[in-house]
Amino acid sequence: MTKIALVTGASSGIGRACALALLAEGWTVVLVGRRADALQDAVAGAGAHGANALAIPTDLSREPEVKALFEQVRTRFGRLDLLFNNAGISLPYALPGDLSGDEWRHAVDINLNGAFYALSHAFKLMQEQSPQGGRIINNGSISAHVPRPGSIAYTATKHAIAGMTRAASLDGRAFGIAVGQIDIGNVASDMTLRMAQGVHQADGSIKPEPRMDMSAVVDTFMTMARLPLSANILFTTVMATGMPFVGRG
Repeated sequence: MTKIALVTGASSGIGRACALALLAEGWTVVLVGRRADALQDAVAGAGAHGANALAIPTDLSREPEVKALFEQVRTRFGRLDLLFNNAGISLPYALPGDLSGDEWRHAVDINLNGAFYALSHAFKLMQEQSPQGGRIINNGSISAHVPRPGSIAYTATKHAIAGMTRAASLDGRAFGIAVGQIDIGNVASDMTLRMAQGVHQADGSIKPEPRMDMSAVVDTFMTMARLPLSANILFTTVMATGMPFVGRG
């Protein structure tokens, strides 16, 4: 039986790379993002495997749109085997006193609320489908453990994702739903270009940081995705070897 996956933030970066890897391995994949054109570009990037891809533009910060997304999945496929809860944003460097309430809410709406909406609807579908169960992988971050300077909103949402992972993992036990988290540090992507140029450090300096190839993230993600539901990687960290994380600050 073909397995069904849903990947959020699938139009670029980590989400796109992992969606393409799933397609190449024979999964049917629902690609989710806000921009229809970027999603179609991602599907085109899958080549012949794109025949097993479905692009559904969705604003994850709007719960009614997320509900409609999962209704389409239920109607079309009848089940969901994997959710990669990947979509998220980062904000420019800002000290707590300089961050506006609107900027804070924007980060929370996408990074936390949107992630919860997707997890909630996926959990319900996995709970009710037959055979029951499935896997949810949340994209955390190095910032789910330690902050970068000037990143209070991003750090708070990613710490919250870690709590959501633990709670959903506990609640999923009874239904064969395995919930885990991949914490990624400095993968080479458009989102991390500034790291190669120089970013704020805890000692007040601005220094470039090393980045790792996207393939390291994809390989780690696929290891999690391939596990039987009787096994779960609750938390794993994949990071550029030379980045300042252990002992940061």
